[in-house]
Parts: sequence; structure tokens; C-alpha cells
Amino acid sequence: MDFPPLKPLSSISTDGSKPVTEADLHAYADQLLDPSRHAEIDAFLKAHPAERERVDDWRAQNLALKQMLAPVLSEPLPLRLPLKPAPRAGWQERPWRSLAAGVAIAVVSTGSAWWGRGAYDGQLQQRATLAAAKAGMLDGFAHRAAVAHVVYSLDVRRPVEVGADQEQALITWLTKRMGTEVRPPDLRALGYGLIGGRLLPGDKGPVAQFMFEGAKGERQTLYVTREDAGRETAFKFGQDGPVNVFYWVDKDFGYAISSGESKPEMLRVAEAVYSQLESRK
Repeated sequence: MDFPPLKPLSSISTDGSKPVTEADLHAYADQLLDPSRHAEIDAFLKAHPAERERVDDWRAQNLALKQMLAPVLSEPLPLRLPLKPAPRAGWQERPWRSLAAGVAIAVVSTGSAWWGRGAYDGQLQQRATLAAAKAGMLDGFAHRAAVAHVVYSLDVRRPVEVGADQEQALITWLTKRMGTEVRPPDLRALGYGLIGGRLLPGDKGPVAQFMFEGAKGERQTLYVTREDAGRETAFKFGQDGPVNVFYWVDKDFGYAISSGESKPEMLRVAEAVYSQLESRK
């Protein structure tokens, strides 16, 4: 699992007094450091190219998510939204208290729920999920699949938890965690090789994500969940920002193929995945 390390990344500090931590790098990527600390981390990254590459990856993810969720920023305010709700007893003098309390609860709940899977990635996915849902895009597991695709497909250093070189170990691990056999399809005939996979938190339990890559570096992800088990749907197509998604439910599992590729290309992949899943029954 990807637990954020709490120990310093280097025993050598930037100025002889304060070591650089993982939290410093995330704050640097998010432009949250004060000028003096920002300069110290900048110097550290110049001396550590590998860490600089990680930070650049995070910034690329942030940019992709901003582009994906840009429609939320230009949404008009609903006319039916009350702009000045009637104050309740005890809150008249400081109406901002209710808002502050709500924000505090959301922050605490978010941090607690996602910490086990990596606080940074978990919070990133949840913020994107809530914001994009308000924009009227895909919903349910199809939307979560699109968000997971954006978050991880851009990661150059570690897009998956377990690589394709350990495919059997990946299958065993995901099968154990999801309570039923889960294995990736073989898409090599379509020009996509397996990179690997990871376990993600879903709406009602763990989900699996498999990632594939084409000859030009284009990536497709397959999201597998059990949250809609027991019903069946035909292929459906939707979009979330730059991400196209083909999704369907077949008895025990819900499946979603996500990519920035064209609709015809994704349909070709979705049909191949569906065919292989049917042949395993």
C-alpha cells in the first residue's frame, strides 16, 4: 500500500537544520509553502532529480484534474438557491460558524476515510468526484473510474501498485481482497500491453484497476467493481472532461474502460474485454 512516509526523505537537510519530508514535496507541488521554505525545497529538488520528477508528475496530475473539472467553475448559480437563509437562534451574530463547522467535518471525514489508502491520492479522488458530480457528468462507478484514470494514468514513475512482471501475484492479491476471482484481460492483439494494476477504495468496498499501454504511450484503464452486482446493463458511453468511458454491468461485476482515445477505438477495446470475460464463464 502507498502510505505517505513520515520520515525525512534525506538525512541531509537543505540548510543544516530542517530535513525535507514527503509532506514538504506535496506542499511544494500545491504551491502551499511560504517563500523561504519554497526556496529550500527548490534547492533540494535541483540536487535530487528523481524527487523533482515525482513532483512534476503530481503537478501534471493536478493540471489534468483542473482541466477535467473546469466546467464546475463556470456553472451559473441556481436561481432557486437561497442567498440569505434565515438565521437560527444562537447563530445570528456569526453566521459563518455553520459553514466553518461543515468544512471542518468534511475535512476530518475525508482524511479519516482515505488515510489507509494514502491520504494524498484519496483526498484528490474524493475532491474530484464531488466537484465533477455537481457538473452533471458521469455518476456512480463510471465517474469514479474516470477520476481514477486521470489520477493514475499520468503517473510516470508508479502508475500501478503491482507490475505486469508479477501478474499472478496481482491476480491473487486482488482476488483475495475482492472476494472473487479478478484477472486482467489480454489486449496484446489490440496493441495494448498490461502495465499492472492496483486496489482502490470504491463506494461500497474495494475495486480493482488494471492499466494498459499502447505503442505510442496511450493508456487505457479497466475499472472492476462489485457495487452494482446483481443487475445487468448494456454498453453505455459517457464523458468526463477529456476522459471517455465505456461501462456496463454483468451479473457480479461492473466494468468501466477509461481513456482519452476515440469512441470507436474504445468500443473496440470494450468489446474485446467483454468477449474475454464471457469466454471465462
